[in-house]
Amino acid sequence: MNIYQNINALTAYALGTGLIQEEDIIYTQNRLLELFGLDGFETMEEANSIPTVRTEDLESILKELLDQAAERGLFSNDGIVQRDLFDTKIMGCLVPRPSEVQAKFLENYKKSPKKATDWFYKFSQDTDYIRRYRICKDIKWKSRTEYGDLDITINLSKPEKDPRAIAEARNAKQGGYPECLLCKQNEGYAGRINHPARQNHRIIPLKLAGKSWAFQYSPYVYYNEHCIVLDSEHTPMRISRETFMDLFDFVKLFPHYTIGSNADLPIVGGSILTHNHFQGGCYEFPMARAPMEVKFQIKGSEDIQCGIIKWPMSVIRLTGRSTDRIIDLADRILKSWRTYTDEDAFVFSQTNGEPHNTITPIVRMRNGEYEMDLVLRNNITTEEHPLGVYHPHAELHHIKKENIGLIEVMGLAVLPSRLKEELNLLAGAILEGKDFSGDPKIGKHYDWVQEFLPKYASVDKDNICQILKEETGHVFARVLEDAGVYKRNAEGKASFLKFIHTFA
Repeated sequence: MNIYQNINALTAYALGTGLIQEEDIIYTQNRLLELFGLDGFETMEEANSIPTVRTEDLESILKELLDQAAERGLFSNDGIVQRDLFDTKIMGCLVPRPSEVQAKFLENYKKSPKKATDWFYKFSQDTDYIRRYRICKDIKWKSRTEYGDLDITINLSKPEKDPRAIAEARNAKQGGYPECLLCKQNEGYAGRINHPARQNHRIIPLKLAGKSWAFQYSPYVYYNEHCIVLDSEHTPMRISRETFMDLFDFVKLFPHYTIGSNADLPIVGGSILTHNHFQGGCYEFPMARAPMEVKFQIKGSEDIQCGIIKWPMSVIRLTGRSTDRIIDLADRILKSWRTYTDEDAFVFSQTNGEPHNTITPIVRMRNGEYEMDLVLRNNITTEEHPLGVYHPHAELHHIKKENIGLIEVMGLAVLPSRLKEELNLLAGAILEGKDFSGDPKIGKHYDWVQEFLPKYASVDKDNICQILKEETGHVFARVLEDAGVYKRNAEGKASFLKFIHTFA
């Protein structure tokens, strides 16, 4: 199609998805003509030729428009970053103003919270803020483990981050505009070479515990309706009683969503520690299905069901009808854990003034009751484990080296894109009986393969891919076990109960 036909096709896409109305057609066409440096359509017949397009046609329409814009010298067509900057600018011409989006969200919320999130999630995809055509390329499967089915994903849309780089970013001097990827100033921002464009991005203001927050979706969508709830101010991550209040207030607003916070220390925290935020969504994570393994009662909190769940990490679950009562107990546990040291269990609250103990909290509603999971975290390092004692150990880095944040804690592995190619190469090497120990791409997996391969009586082209998927899932279970403070042996369980006695 020529550039005029593509402008009309994009206008038709906007009309079909509800981004614009019939009355907006000419206005939208004119905005796009201006963006592409065109004086107008060559004929009125061409201007009035609005085709019928499908939602899935967006990728090809944008590709042609980008090629045509590059030919006209409108941007430097030297890679995906420049193309993403310009196609977001194109989509920005179709997106309503923030006040209109917020009004529509509120209109739907009055019908039900779910109608509001359903509408906003679709809207965030229709604007191409969530790029459907990239997300669908992510590889996903479930892997059976002793902890139930774990969710495994190979991320094909976001680069892997090194834990040291994350820690350095937290300590770096903050500046620039917007200050980070989560700041509300990203809404409508044009972007730059080291910061993504966000002209097609909209956020919904919220009040949590009397403070201003904002609600948006993640452009990477690791799971259904993957949302981010961000503090309106650029303040660092901090787990506190106020965090628990905020999480419960969110679940009261959106009872069909799970919500949680990354921890607030390097190594055990997420990839962004400089801006206070939560993540959630309309999704049942594997952790939510974990049964209570040990039950206990707290004096003065008899109305709260308490226990340790069967999970590779160290998790205390609290269930009850009163959020205030759960918050009181959770705060008590947090304060106890912050200062807790047990040298025999290699738990140190601090070394040389550096704090190590924190919590990853998760909140959900289940069967009319509030449920809170408190995951005990510790970020101490040693010479043997410089990236963290309670972090994936070196022998597992061939699969997962990145920090174990909230999403992984709940049982969903976000694995690096390199594994797509590496697992395919591994399958071929195993079937051919090759010695790949020295291979620059897959040599790092050699010891792992030698460890699991003897378990299988028969390995052939029909089952090799499934075997590799299952074994990758088993590695992820071991990753979570490494991240657990208390191990799942008799000694670890006894040490866990010893901590519980400090507040019980």
